Amino acid sequence: MAFNELRAIAVFTKAAELGSLRQAGVSQGITPQAASQALTQLEAHLGVRLFHRTTRRLSLTEEGGRFLSAATPGLQALQRALHGARLGRDAIAGPLRIAAPRSIMLPVLWPVLEAFCARHPDVEPDVQLDDRIGDWVAERVDVGFRAGSPPGDGVIARHLLPLQLIVCASPGYIARHGAPRSIDELASHRCSGFRHPSTGKVMPWEFAVDGEIVARDIASVVLTNDVELEANAVVAGQCIGQLVGVTAAPLIRAGRLVPLLTAHVTQHLGLYLYYGSRVAQPARVRAFIDLAVQQVAGSTEWVLSAQELAAATKRRTRRG
Repeated sequence: MAFNELRAIAVFTKAAELGSLRQAGVSQGITPQAASQALTQLEAHLGVRLFHRTTRRLSLTEEGGRFLSAATPGLQALQRALHGARLGRDAIAGPLRIAAPRSIMLPVLWPVLEAFCARHPDVEPDVQLDDRIGDWVAERVDVGFRAGSPPGDGVIARHLLPLQLIVCASPGYIARHGAPRSIDELASHRCSGFRHPSTGKVMPWEFAVDGEIVARDIASVVLTNDVELEANAVVAGQCIGQLVGVTAAPLIRAGRLVPLLTAHVTQHLGLYLYYGSRVAQPARVRAFIDLAVQQVAGSTEWVLSAQELAAATKRRTRRG
């Protein structure tokens, strides 16, 4: 359209209500000249005269009366829809679609979601757990989490945590089989393997060596695509595993696992929160992002310090 049709109809209905084109313009935040031009354009577009106009008086024509009767319900419905959308933007209520890797959601993100739902019971979480990298636009994700490298272009990403890769074994395994003193010695041990749930590829183990990340293919006696099952196998003493810090840290602190080859622990990977826009976010999305950053970003609960790794190694040495 060559003119703002919706504004012209709004000017027309307001002028009919107030009996003044000047007052109608003021109510719409436009000048009297702009209001007059909008009405003239609307009449030209419809091909009918809507008002009888003099310098002092404004009255509807017969066609104007019919158009007013037909246009008013639709305009009122649209105004209600706009008002409802603004309320929805500001209310902490409604659906919240979250995408997260299965291996991270329960230990790290569930406490955030639990606290959020307690604070905002009118929010309806819709959580998609999947270790694959999906299409956040097509899947209508409000807030996503990703483990590994940062999400690609098109989203705003916030680094929450480093994800350590820690080689570890149970005290029982070490008592029976000893502990490797180097990366090369892993070849003579029973090790676990992780198959990526999306690609089916067996992931290499990664080590920090002289400031670089070195990948090694490690033969496995236990192979799975589930992080929890792999951790259970390592805790049970079936094998040595390279576990992500989110899984390993609580078990090491509890003495159920012992960190090995600690000089080669990596933390080049991370846990990221991502979303699509900094503006026009519903209040429920903004509130969830703020809470997730507050509770997770920089937390030491899921990351072992160098001092903790050294202390755990000393405990194992003394026991050995």
